[in-house]
Amino acid sequence: MSEKHIVKILSTDTITHDVKRFEVEKPQGYGFIPGQATEISIHKAGWQDKRNPFTFTSLNEWDHLEFTIKIYDNQDGVTHQLGLLQPGDELILHDVWGAIQYKGAGCFIAGGAGVTPFIAIFRQLHKEGLTGNNKLFFSNKTVADIILKDEFTKMLGQNFINTITQENAPGYDHRRIDEAYLKDMIRDFDQHFYICGPDLMVQTVQQALKNLGSPESVITVEI
Repeated sequence: MSEKHIVKILSTDTITHDVKRFEVEKPQGYGFIPGQATEISIHKAGWQDKRNPFTFTSLNEWDHLEFTIKIYDNQDGVTHQLGLLQPGDELILHDVWGAIQYKGAGCFIAGGAGVTPFIAIFRQLHKEGLTGNNKLFFSNKTVADIILKDEFTKMLGQNFINTITQENAPGYDHRRIDEAYLKDMIRDFDQHFYICGPDLMVQTVQQALKNLGSPESVITVEI
């Protein structure tokens, strides 16, 4: 039988111009592996059966759950409705699932809101002093789109590498993450690679890594 938990929103705040953080109640005994997700629906008439997947960005030991969600206000979907909710409103959480979890040091490659599975992973590694030489390559359209820029910089320092595709910003790469970029930026293609972002980007990066010699066994993507 599938899980179903009705939880209250505890707080919301703005992360970027179109990304919000939601802190919500944590059901007793509820747990997940950093990188995993759940499907969320809104406990409101007309929205209870509309389920969207969102990644946990909290850590297991926290007394609440956190989600960091990109709000699409140009369409009347679940995220637009989420953006209108206030503390005290209720969400429905479903089963925990997800293929992205930490398997060893390597390169994390994210596009836009695809960085969310990596938030909890890096928070956990940082807490345990195990960040090491893990790198995060993060592609966004503009500098204003970078999610948790200050926190990732604090956790990763020079291993937080941003590339901006739709503006030429000083101090940032201005390239797409494609085969040529990966060849220029990475030396070891036998290390672990974790990829999350828009479907086309994930497919392009996955194929590029294979072309550059990465075995399938070191590439982790959301199934």
